[in-house]
Amino acid sequence: MRYFWTFFWTFLLIQMLNYVTGAMMGAEFDLTAGSILAVIATVLIIVVTQILPNDPVEKH
Repeated sequence: MRYFWTFFWTFLLIQMLNYVTGAMMGAEFDLTAGSILAVIATVLIIVVTQILPNDPVEKH
């Protein structure tokens, strides 16, 4: 379920970023490019969270 919510929020935020930057540049809104970027960003987020250690540090 957490993967779904990660994709959901990433998809919404990427689409919003795509719309705003496209509007500032005068380009058309492209749902396909935003969707591809959202999938790539979701995969990167999931991979990074799996790679980073979650154990507490005992000594600094």
